[in-house]
Amino acid sequence: MPRHLLHLVLASLMLLTGTATRAEPDRYRPARPSDASLYQALGERAGIDAVVAGMLKRSAANPRIADKFKGIKLQALQEQISDQLCELTGGPCHYEGNSMKDAHEELALTMAHFNALVEDLQEALDEQGVPFRTQNRLLAILAPMYRDVLKSPR
Repeated sequence: MPRHLLHLVLASLMLLTGTATRAEPDRYRPARPSDASLYQALGERAGIDAVVAGMLKRSAANPRIADKFKGIKLQALQEQISDQLCELTGGPCHYEGNSMKDAHEELALTMAHFNALVEDLQEALDEQGVPFRTQNRLLAILAPMYRDVLKSPR
């Protein structure tokens, strides 16, 4: 599937998810997967760490979003994101960070920032050899978060 079509599908999924669900509680906590197959497909903690490190490296250098990473301790952020992805994909980790809304409230992120981050994530997943189907499974879990991350998702 061409990249531009994948972005269109992901954007559509995010919009549909945002309008079709009720308000989230203060802390985004989806139902934990019944098995750890996605966690394992991502390469468990080492694989998730590599993907997150690659995404953050790209985003910190990406002129479309780099300004949002100034003054951020990337290692601490990497650990938090890795914990969150580990938990969300059925791994043994527990995310202890802020809610997505609280963590991003002051950043005034736009859809352009969000798209840049998603593209950086996809490139990091590609670099780690994560299969397309596995990438889609992960993105489907992450997509509902956009409404808590963006200043104004519409």
